[in-house]
Amino acid sequence: MAIRWPLLVRRTHKWLGLVLGVQVLMWTVSGMYMVAIHIDYIHGDHLVRSQAAPPRDLAGLVDPSVIAASEPTAREVKMQTFLDQPVWRVDTKDGPRLYDGVTGAPVPALTRDQAERVAKRIYTGEPTIVSTQLLTTAPIEMQTRKPPYWRVEFEGWNQPTLYISPVTGELISRRHNLWRIFDFAWMLHIMDYSERTDVNNPLLRVATWSAVFMALAGAWLLYWSFPRRKKAKKLV
Repeated sequence: MAIRWPLLVRRTHKWLGLVLGVQVLMWTVSGMYMVAIHIDYIHGDHLVRSQAAPPRDLAGLVDPSVIAASEPTAREVKMQTFLDQPVWRVDTKDGPRLYDGVTGAPVPALTRDQAERVAKRIYTGEPTIVSTQLLTTAPIEMQTRKPPYWRVEFEGWNQPTLYISPVTGELISRRHNLWRIFDFAWMLHIMDYSERTDVNNPLLRVATWSAVFMALAGAWLLYWSFPRRKKAKKLV
């Protein structure tokens, strides 16, 4: 039985269009959203103010070699400020640790009140806090960051939220509703519905190549739909 190519291609094009139509629409809508809003705004740069490190006099402080000797896995020791006080930060294989610059004693983790003080200091908006939580399990919007961290949410339609390290008192990340919509749009765009990071996952590859085949089938049908002139027979 001869294959009726126009009918086969037409049906293939139709079913691919029905299956992929929703995904193509999501690619279009999510792509439009991601290019409509400036990426710096999505990153939340407008939510925090940069703070320059004040100059410090090392006189009267514990020698950094003493601090390094207390940490067998110390990789780097440097001076920084923790709640307006000089501290030594030691980067180890298990993460950073802070030591009091004057006494050399380990600095305890941030309390709730201290985390709120840090967040209010760097937040650029009205510093009215809605909630403060110490998270030990990463929420969806912080899957790439290992807890624990303080989550400080401020009042506002955009639900601005700052994540503060309880160990170093540093800003880990900032989130807001437009970022959360962007993250959801990114998930739809790359079709990674779990981690939202894999831009080369099997589902996306299948959908992409299916869309290519649908386009090729449509182009073939377009070519087939044009009538072809028959060559006139030569008279003898």
